[in-house]
Amino acid sequence: MRPTNAVINLSNLKKNYINIRRKVGRAKVMAVVKANAYGHGVKEIVNSLNSLKGSEPEYFAVAICDEAIELRELGIKQPILVFEPFEKSEAENVIEYKIIPTVFDDLHLNILMNAKRKFISKAGREIKIKVHVKVDTGMNRLGIKFDKAAVFIEKLSKNKNFLIDGVYTHFATSDEADKTFANLQLKRFNDLLNELKKRNINYGLAHAANSGAILDMPGSYFDMVRPGISLYGYYPSEETSESFPIYPVMSLYSRVASIKEINKNETVSYGRLFKAKHTTKIISVPIGYADGFARNLTNKAKAIINNKIYNLIGRVTMDRIMFEINDDDVKIGDKVTLLGKGNNLEINAWDWGKILNTIPYEITCSISNRVPRIYKN
Repeated sequence: MRPTNAVINLSNLKKNYINIRRKVGRAKVMAVVKANAYGHGVKEIVNSLNSLKGSEPEYFAVAICDEAIELRELGIKQPILVFEPFEKSEAENVIEYKIIPTVFDDLHLNILMNAKRKFISKAGREIKIKVHVKVDTGMNRLGIKFDKAAVFIEKLSKNKNFLIDGVYTHFATSDEADKTFANLQLKRFNDLLNELKKRNINYGLAHAANSGAILDMPGSYFDMVRPGISLYGYYPSEETSESFPIYPVMSLYSRVASIKEINKNETVSYGRLFKAKHTTKIISVPIGYADGFARNLTNKAKAIINNKIYNLIGRVTMDRIMFEINDDDVKIGDKVTLLGKGNNLEINAWDWGKILNTIPYEITCSISNRVPRIYKN
């Protein structure tokens, strides 16, 4: 196995999940496992969550149909919601694999009805297609506009081809300190639900709370919540509260591969972006941007070796990075912590995020499949 690996701490995953369940009380949990469980490995993540017998997630959610099919082929029995609109070519798979599609216009419904006719002609039995309706309360990305949603949902509720299993919205600013707009979205969604109740429409499960809302907006829990990044051990921003504890699930390690001495004024790596101020030692570590160690970490990232912090020097290359160790007693084969803890020191995805002007979501999702995952309970 490569000396570079990502260690996935399934014990931390379970602790995060249990803390989320405690926080939301009676609300169901839809565990978001899109993008290969945010880079952590979807098979092991869903199996670990499902090992919590009696407390496992009631639903799973993914972004695209292929991800939902992968879960079904892994043996996942829970309902699976797909967030993204489906293509016409995917409609039969939606029905065959009992995937719950997101719908918000007549185009989706017509495609599904055509696929249903084909399914019935093959299977010889009648079915109802479960759907969740996405409502746009201000994100302005996907969904039927909140002021048109009641009419659409009422019409859909009378269509015998479909069963409305849920209705949901998504917050644009629940991870910000100022909740003014998030509260406006929440009001719009509440107003819609009240209108649907007034019309005696069964809309199934209402859900809105992502990780930021789970932390700070208990009024948004409704029937179900949708934790994503918080499952994997990161708060969605530095502006949310930390109203329940979570622990990073992914650590990233490698080993010292080589050591060499360079003289004053010698340079390191492409572009000669590092020049030695004195005679010093450098090490190379077998990881690079092909592994998800971003090129823009050049001359900025750090590593923990033997419980000491070292600075990355020179440009990040596709397969290798370098650190200056001066004259320290570092040996070939010594462990290099790139993300994770080393005794009383820690480097986490927020540290990379501050350098790269991004968020932990992108960091963990970017660790490529070339990096072996090692799973520990």
